[in-house]
Amino acid sequence: MVEKKTNGQKIHDYVYNVKPILNKGGLFADGSKYYVSPQEPDVDQDVNVRFRTTADNVDEVFLIYNEEKIQMTKESSNRIFDFYTATIPGGLPFIRYHFEIHSGRVTCFYDKLGPTKQNDREYDFEICPGFKVPEWAKGAVFYQIFVDRFCNGDTSNDVLDNEYAYIGTGSVQVKDWNQRPSIMDVGRFYGGDLQGVKDKLDYLQDLGVDVIYLNPIFVSPSNHKYDIQDYDYVDPHYGRIVDDEGDCLPGGCLENKQSSRYINRVTNKKNLEASNQLFAELVEEIHKRGMKVILDGVFNHCGSFNKWMDRECIYENQEGYEKGAFVSKDSPYNTFFKFYNDNAWPYNTTYDGWWGHDTLPKLNYEDSPKLVEYIMKIARKWVSPPYNADGWRLDVAADLGHSPEYNHQFWREFRRNVKEANPNAIILAEHYGDPKSWLKGDQWDTVMNYDAFMEPITWFLCGVEKHSDEFRGDLLGNYDAFKGAMNYHMSRFLRPSIDVSMNELSNHDHSRFLTRTNRKVGRLHTMGADAADQGVDKGIFRQAVVFQMTWPGAPTIYYGDEAGVCGWTDPDNRRTYPWGHEDKELIQFHKDMIRIHKSYEALKSGSVLYLHGGHKILCYGRFTDNKQVVVIMNTNYEDVDLKLHIRQIGVYNHSILRRVMLTNEEGYTLEPQDFMVEHNVLTIKAPKMSAMVLVRA
Repeated sequence: MVEKKTNGQKIHDYVYNVKPILNKGGLFADGSKYYVSPQEPDVDQDVNVRFRTTADNVDEVFLIYNEEKIQMTKESSNRIFDFYTATIPGGLPFIRYHFEIHSGRVTCFYDKLGPTKQNDREYDFEICPGFKVPEWAKGAVFYQIFVDRFCNGDTSNDVLDNEYAYIGTGSVQVKDWNQRPSIMDVGRFYGGDLQGVKDKLDYLQDLGVDVIYLNPIFVSPSNHKYDIQDYDYVDPHYGRIVDDEGDCLPGGCLENKQSSRYINRVTNKKNLEASNQLFAELVEEIHKRGMKVILDGVFNHCGSFNKWMDRECIYENQEGYEKGAFVSKDSPYNTFFKFYNDNAWPYNTTYDGWWGHDTLPKLNYEDSPKLVEYIMKIARKWVSPPYNADGWRLDVAADLGHSPEYNHQFWREFRRNVKEANPNAIILAEHYGDPKSWLKGDQWDTVMNYDAFMEPITWFLCGVEKHSDEFRGDLLGNYDAFKGAMNYHMSRFLRPSIDVSMNELSNHDHSRFLTRTNRKVGRLHTMGADAADQGVDKGIFRQAVVFQMTWPGAPTIYYGDEAGVCGWTDPDNRRTYPWGHEDKELIQFHKDMIRIHKSYEALKSGSVLYLHGGHKILCYGRFTDNKQVVVIMNTNYEDVDLKLHIRQIGVYNHSILRRVMLTNEEGYTLEPQDFMVEHNVLTIKAPKMSAMVLVRA
């Protein structure tokens, strides 16, 4: 006889015997040190992988790595989550993995893009045993200095009027520090130097800077110095000139071999050695303060002034220098460059220039083992005693060589040399587009983070392209576009590379972020310098800085951004630091946000999850196992009421979240305010044009 059940019994059986619907919001893993241990394993080390689910919500979790599938074990639980673990044995050269989750009749996969019905191996998590990035760089605050425009600490080394000629015109010594850059700015010099950097170390330390990134400092004829003349020496115009004999160019003369003053300044070994010594002293002082310094490496091309090429014939008759490849076919540097006419010597102009620029001869590595050896020596030299720089930023790194295959081969060799000389040195590349093929543990540590940082936040907050060349109203405040771009581009990184990625709002190649807030399209030659300062919105800029200081990676300040400097793209973005005219409130705001960034491990190494998004609304959480931070940005011109489900970052019901930062159109406040989580929801009003940081008390 079949027993008849009452409705109450049926409900009881249903509740206790049927699994609840799979809560996809509880599923999580991200490759951070909280979910992979050790995060940067040695080649032979076992790796413990962790996965999170909502408590009592799933039947089984499987880890699928390479070609293996293993069931994970429930390791621990709390009031909200279950944590599953499994071990991947050591000895694998590269590990790709994702998760398979079973709950009742539901099967779900989880990879870098989150929960998915069908796994795409392209978005598997990845671990490269043996790959390690410098611990000091994880979440570190970088400060980029374009040296000529930062501070003039030694006027005796300033470039003089008509000291030499470059690109058809004589050099210009700008006497007025506050003068704006001109449209043709490459040969105009304001006098910033390494002594100026040294003089301002107190300021940088007080700001909260951990790492100084210097644009190129080696001997070069331009103010940007991406046209290296001599990789072995710091430019005496940035260093020390102890022997200053000679004359500048005669009036109307553009032949640099007649400039005995310039030739003596940049070829005299007394000046060169003294300048290198000043750099060593600067690094020593930076290190004493617990800070680091990285150099700009320009290895794809050099400059036409380079001693190996000597297009200007300034080394041709100097003692201690070989003939340049331009001067003589018999030059020991002949193979360093590709020449198209073998019968054009002496003074052969038919060399290959990067993007066709004859001022930027492309280096010909494939045909010159000697050149490769020389550059590897340079790579080691500057990260070794007595200079001890803490790494390299690599200019146009993907362009180096004549084929992708050789490019990767070169950077593998470069990494080996740098890491052998200084295992704690960082290798950070300038790169636009997908960096994945260089970020497999054997080449670069990370990149200047354009695609997964500067571009998406610029479009979201300003609707303007990073050069201020285009306005897109459809991307302004577009949360879905922002999230999609971030998720995709961050998926191209190994997790340690994200932790040290250079997250900039501005730099020497793009318009200043503060100018982008005016949402105007323009450049210096189309709009004029004054237009870059007009209609800017410091409220939007503060929102961007909050994002920069609370997003995964290494927040990087471009000198002067913190002081309110504006500017269109190159060359207007290279205005001088406004000593004596700083926006002191913005500087204090940066200090406060840097302090917040450094106060919480969740902001330096924690996981990140989107909590809510909508038109001009962005909310996300940063969290570790025991600390949670919530960031809310409202870029609407009206208040917005929000209900945030923050259990998914581990915040318990009845927890208190304390507001530690609130920005608005007029300024910001650090006055704390507490909010209680009720019914597992944070109910909060986001004021118009605000950014808010809350920390679980």
